[in-house]
Amino acid sequence: MKHILLSLLCVAGLAAAAEKSIQDIPLKDIDGKDTSLKAYQGKVLLVVNVASRCGLTKQYTQLQALHEKFKDQGFTVLGFPCNDFGAQEPGSNEEIKTFCSTKYSVSFPMFDKLHVKGPEQHALYTALTGKEGAFPGDVKWNFGKFLIGKDGKPLQRFEPRTTPDDPAVVAAIEKAIAAK
Repeated sequence: MKHILLSLLCVAGLAAAAEKSIQDIPLKDIDGKDTSLKAYQGKVLLVVNVASRCGLTKQYTQLQALHEKFKDQGFTVLGFPCNDFGAQEPGSNEEIKTFCSTKYSVSFPMFDKLHVKGPEQHALYTALTGKEGAFPGDVKWNFGKFLIGKDGKPLQRFEPRTTPDDPAVVAAIEKAIAAK
């Protein structure tokens, strides 16, 4: 009986850990302030690893347009600078922030530079792409995109070359916004 009770407690503990939301993962914004995705609870999110010196950097224009189009409907883009691919994001947070605002008029939230793969992978990306993550498999390059539902659950993954204005991305955002 004791073993059964211990087994049930272990299973319950594992289930509770598995239910932990990505909204609980500690983050820092681009200004170094502590935050998490809880700050965006109830919103549909597009999490994107970004870089300033990449052939895909022009996607900032489309990301900003998406943010503007849907922000009043409970949607936001979240940019996560990353230097994991070809050292294409070498700058400091301040340099990244200045680049994004002056070159692309970015107004969506930006975060502290982090690692999306490798031994220093940030917990957010482990939850998204790790072995037990929502979409297992390394991010392939800059501008990988993850759509997160209002409930904080990952809904869909879009590869870097899938542009933010691709009809599949827009349709997925609209569907997530309309979901109860």
